[in-house]
Amino acid sequence: MNMQASNTILMIEPVAFGFNEETAENNYFQQKDNTESSEIQQKALSEFNQMTDKLRQKGIRLLIVKDTPMAHTPDSIFPNNWVSFHEDGRIALYPMYAENRRKERRTDILEQLEQVGFQISNIVDYTSNETTGKFLEGTGSMILDRENNIAYAALSERTDKNLFLTFCKDFDFEAVFFKANQTVEGQRLPIYHTNVMMCVADKYAVVCLNTIDDAQERENVAGILKKSGKETIEISEEQMHNFAGNMLQVKNNVGESFLVMSQSTFDSLSEKQRETLSSYNEIIAVNIPTVEKYGGGSARCMMAEVFLPGK
Repeated sequence: MNMQASNTILMIEPVAFGFNEETAENNYFQQKDNTESSEIQQKALSEFNQMTDKLRQKGIRLLIVKDTPMAHTPDSIFPNNWVSFHEDGRIALYPMYAENRRKERRTDILEQLEQVGFQISNIVDYTSNETTGKFLEGTGSMILDRENNIAYAALSERTDKNLFLTFCKDFDFEAVFFKANQTVEGQRLPIYHTNVMMCVADKYAVVCLNTIDDAQERENVAGILKKSGKETIEISEEQMHNFAGNMLQVKNNVGESFLVMSQSTFDSLSEKQRETLSSYNEIIAVNIPTVEKYGGGSARCMMAEVFLPGK
């Protein structure tokens, strides 16, 4: 059986983090103000370093690669959108909605993984779909239940249905797709990434079912989660706006499980929700308000899980 949580995490240290105009077209979590870009980068780097320190203190193995200043990639801190790593040695490369995010894909990072002892058997490259306007942004677009081979996807401009089905066929996942919306200035608009409204761990799932407006789709997702043996922990749309769906379960070097989330997420949870999550694994809360405000992503987005086998 495949592992659900990885003990190795790839993270990208930012050099020019900031508000990305291209992604803001359909990421309604991003916020813009008049703060100088240099100050935003400085704060984001500080938050990144504090987060990595916390993870390392718990024995979680981190592979940290510094971003390059040459190609301006303000969202490089979110590597899980362009790549995923799988236990059979395969890597998937994904087509990205924003043109300036496509520059985040770096072959030298894959080479570094091999240099530190991981085995890459094949690269499944979906990036040619960018020429036809079809996108699938990795484990932002898809929530993978690796143990039960189920993939969940909220369809949007960044998550193409047919491309999702192709991935599921290629990687042997049962496809579960639906539409998830959030209220923006009185309108119900598509949520840009599935991983802001849903997290699947080994024994539980955190999900904002209220974002799935269609009753049949909502019941279907709830039923599949229950059938897969997960305890469902529901969050509200308000909690989702505090990135309560954007969590990730990880393991350390002795197999202990942790749930990584932002401090804003932790603060938004009820005492009962915290107790339930803590009964399964220790919570690691990281303070990343700058990353959340300008990037429109949170703790889960900053971590790309490495499931590759060793050589």
